[in-house]
Amino acid sequence: MQGHLLTGATFCLLVSFGYTMFALGAGRFRPGAVNLVAMLGGFLLLTIDLKLRGHAQGSCPINSLFDVLVFMSWSTLLIYLIVGPAYRLSLLGAFTSPLVFLMLLAAQSGIAGAPAAGRFAREPWVALHAALTLIAYGAFALAAVAGMMYWVQDRQLKRRTAGALLYSLPPITDLGVANARLLWLGFSLLTAGFAAGFLSGTHTNSVKFLASAAVWAGYGGILALRRIRRLPPRRTAVASIVIFVLALGVLPTIQFLSALK
Repeated sequence: MQGHLLTGATFCLLVSFGYTMFALGAGRFRPGAVNLVAMLGGFLLLTIDLKLRGHAQGSCPINSLFDVLVFMSWSTLLIYLIVGPAYRLSLLGAFTSPLVFLMLLAAQSGIAGAPAAGRFAREPWVALHAALTLIAYGAFALAAVAGMMYWVQDRQLKRRTAGALLYSLPPITDLGVANARLLWLGFSLLTAGFAAGFLSGTHTNSVKFLASAAVWAGYGGILALRRIRRLPPRRTAVASIVIFVLALGVLPTIQFLSALK
């Protein structure tokens, strides 16, 4: 049952991704119901899957890299469905669906291992820490997507090349604001997740702590530099992409060290 739910969610994201590529290739892409319905369908299927696996594991279903990738896919869609309409960034879904599709594909490919038994049933603060951290990653994923949209539009404007994508993108100033606000949202959630981790009182592997602290410091540094006007919107957008890629790179290490606890 759960395998079918994940397969269905992956298919929904593939439909959204495929439709976007087809429409862009035809030069007539306009954000519409196809992307929204496909992503909403994927979100609902992932929600049911997480609920069933959480019940089966007796804890928040984030006990392996497989679980983490699925949970992060869900949190990315959650943040998108919340902020997409608010920022009038319907095209954000067109850029988000490939990212979520690849995360779900990686989870089911076997490279992330299999779902694990619950570790957090008696450690609610640790579960809260992990959940808030992964939801923060969802916000950072959307910030990276908004940053990518900003970078693409900035390059097209500077090169004076206009295509269907340029006319479909939101104003570049809106993308800059969305990128910054999503970074603030993710950083706030990540900070709250760290606070929950400290309140748990559990021992943390030093390498895992340093890796997590590096991600926190990286995002904090971006926001601090932007706050004092030392990092213009274009560089903020690029930095949000680079740090998210690096954060994804250290995620397997953090999860592996967590499993050793």
